[in-house]
Amino acid sequence: MAFASFDSKNGGAPLAEINMVPLIDVMLVLLVIFIVTAPLLSHSVKIDLPKVSSQVDQPPPQKIEFAIDASGTLFWNGEAVERAEAARRFETEGQRQPQPEIHLKADRNVAYRFVAETLADASKAGLSKIGFVSEPESK
Repeated sequence: MAFASFDSKNGGAPLAEINMVPLIDVMLVLLVIFIVTAPLLSHSVKIDLPKVSSQVDQPPPQKIEFAIDASGTLFWNGEAVERAEAARRFETEGQRQPQPEIHLKADRNVAYRFVAETLADASKAGLSKIGFVSEPESK
């Protein structure tokens, strides 16, 4: 669509030129908008980062070496004890927080009755971290 001008130079003929200034203005505005919004459209990688707590780390639990030799003698960290004394110490250790780990070493030739009594005494005291220590077979 063309518009005529009021001057008489062209003799009332329609103007055959396209005015490019508004088109350039619109294109520059769109360019600025795209430059501003392009960084916002970038996709970020979601990473599950570890959470930080301000609580004090708990010290590792104490380890108690409990051994039973072939004759049924009980040893608490290398010290020979009677069954009543071992049960009393189990009660004392059962009240601690965190509970200690009991490492039970039993001789190969010991009667299972001694091992069962020791496990029962530790269980009654509330100790739940009991591990059996053994030696690997030699070839």
